[in-house]
Amino acid sequence: MPPVMPERIGRIGELANNLWWSWHAEARRLFASLDYPLWRLSGHNPVKQLLEIDQQSLQSAAADPSFIRLYDSVLAAFDRDLAATETWCADVCPSLLEGPIGYFSMEYAIHNSLPIYAGGLGVLAGDICKEASELGLPLVAVGFMYPQGYFHQHINPDGWQEEKYLDLDFNEAPIDRARSPEGEDIVVRLKMGDFAIAVGVWEVRVGRTRIYLLDTNLKENPEPLRKLSARLYIADRDIRIQQEIVLGIGGVRVLRKLGIDPAIWHANEGHTAFMMLERLCEKMAEGLGFDEAINRIQATTVFTTHTPVPAGHDVFLADSVDHYFGDCWRSIGIDRATFYGLGGHGDQQAFSMAALAMRLSAQRCGVSQLHGRVSRRMWQPLWPSLPEEQVPITHITNGVHVPSWIAPELYFLLEEYLGKDWINRHDDPGLLAAVEDIPDDRLWAVHQRRKLSLLREIRERLRNRWLEDELNRDQFLAMGALLDHDVLTIGFARRFVSYKRPALLFRDFNRFKRILTSKWHPVQIVFAGKTHPADFPSKHLIHQVFSMACDRELEGRTAFVEDYDIHLARRLVQGVDVWLNNPRRLQEASGTSGMKAGLNGVINMSVRDGWWYEGYNGKNGWAIGSELPYPNAEIEDEVDSKAIYHLLEEQVVPLYYDRDRNGVPLGWMKMVKQSIRSVLAQFSTRRMLREYSERMYLPAAAQTSISTTVRREP
Repeated sequence: MPPVMPERIGRIGELANNLWWSWHAEARRLFASLDYPLWRLSGHNPVKQLLEIDQQSLQSAAADPSFIRLYDSVLAAFDRDLAATETWCADVCPSLLEGPIGYFSMEYAIHNSLPIYAGGLGVLAGDICKEASELGLPLVAVGFMYPQGYFHQHINPDGWQEEKYLDLDFNEAPIDRARSPEGEDIVVRLKMGDFAIAVGVWEVRVGRTRIYLLDTNLKENPEPLRKLSARLYIADRDIRIQQEIVLGIGGVRVLRKLGIDPAIWHANEGHTAFMMLERLCEKMAEGLGFDEAINRIQATTVFTTHTPVPAGHDVFLADSVDHYFGDCWRSIGIDRATFYGLGGHGDQQAFSMAALAMRLSAQRCGVSQLHGRVSRRMWQPLWPSLPEEQVPITHITNGVHVPSWIAPELYFLLEEYLGKDWINRHDDPGLLAAVEDIPDDRLWAVHQRRKLSLLREIRERLRNRWLEDELNRDQFLAMGALLDHDVLTIGFARRFVSYKRPALLFRDFNRFKRILTSKWHPVQIVFAGKTHPADFPSKHLIHQVFSMACDRELEGRTAFVEDYDIHLARRLVQGVDVWLNNPRRLQEASGTSGMKAGLNGVINMSVRDGWWYEGYNGKNGWAIGSELPYPNAEIEDEVDSKAIYHLLEEQVVPLYYDRDRNGVPLGWMKMVKQSIRSVLAQFSTRRMLREYSERMYLPAAAQTSISTTVRREP
């Protein structure tokens, strides 16, 4: 039986079940002070913590004046935020939006207590939900409730990734069943080909934002369909199209059943495009003609594309589309060719989700300036009469949610020099000039504490793996047992795929070894990242990097930390010294991990692709190689590897180890401050979401009253 909550702290359960606490340091401190060992053992999950805590600990906290002061302060801030009426949105668009923004995404990363994400796409979606709450932007999100999530990664003794799936205990997660006003569980039903499926709904509270997660694990569904929503990004194409039908069509029907009528519909990547198709069918069922229905859908739809290469977009073969949508086009009175014209791109025997989204939205954007250019080139065939530069795809560069990603120690240091309310004004570039006033030694000390925290996390993971599954000597060495706090530390953490070139540093092994093992100025590098279970070439990349980390010649200066997740990501972007990113040019859409590192004063060393094309200013980090594409991959690898070695030998390492008499690297700290100043304002989710509102949501909302005159896009 769970313990009984003392009346004096009776709302602590309410706080635990709203992920608002995940980006408020004082709220996290409240749960940590309640029972710190249990807080750590729960994985910083207060719902689980409150289920397992003993009654005496609760009674003691309720009688402790210092805990009560913190409790009252946190609950007051919580209530203030959720009830606030003087928000940015209330000031800018108090009446223009007649309904909320319906935001659809395949994944959401809010906190590791709700592991329904795989990587950057989910982190971005989670950050948007948090920032919408803070701006007062009425956003309702729709996604999937994956009870097994993505997967947990183990590296076996031979250095190969193995996938471990764990079922989420719903009682220990910050979620509740979505219910009707009458208290009944929300369930919608839809037809997929020759069978029907029932879809349940979970609700997640993220401040004032709500995320509705779809779930097919209902008793009335046959066993195969119950497992449809079990895992994220399943390779099987038939399961993938079924998931996307449930997300898009089922998601629209869920919002309808909840009585939610969005004014704007935002599709986060092509996975969600069937949401537009369902709304098209709705309009035609209301009696609108095909062209007019398309105009209405376009006028209220925003589409964000994240993928800079054609192979990265979901494309389904005609047989599969015929099976699931044959009844659809007949029911709305169009022929097969017209239906395929919505999703056609290149091969007419296939159906492109991104092409469907492009055609059924009037507002379209890439996620960085360079990616917008790449997207216009990629999708120009949809607008054959327009020159490439006039293709109607713009860009809004991604950003990161500053309160979620900034180190607490740095947060409080900035309070001293920028003011108590700096976090509410962090997108004001003028405010950040005061970063220069922070004493170098204090800023350096903050970073050193974060570095120690990172190394403790790595050793804790090693200890847990030892207890779970005995490790051999090579695994211990390769997973970071010999990492040294006093050594210049480079971080390389992201999804492992070939275009990100994780093994580029090893191209000239002897030169790289000399850099790492220098007696007086050593360097160490920490790798982390997963690859899709079905992506065997990328598994070879992990094996290659892990094997290098086992090499005794590198003296333990290279580590691969397994099971990369949002918790480890936070430690890495706050605790390494340099953030390395060396993708092939024009294949990195944005790359928000570098933003998270940069706002923490971790210095970026990156190819000028994605966000770094805009972010690099010559003072806040290093650019690898030339901006221009190279003739072929072999030349690009050769030139860029040499550029990295040269930067390390001639600039990065000397600057880091050039210390004053107090051991502070003054030149390094100058660059750290430039990094914080240049990234905090320009690359925050606050700036990004304001741009979405001003450049896309509000223009789309203004079109709703005149949507019948909107020109039909191709």
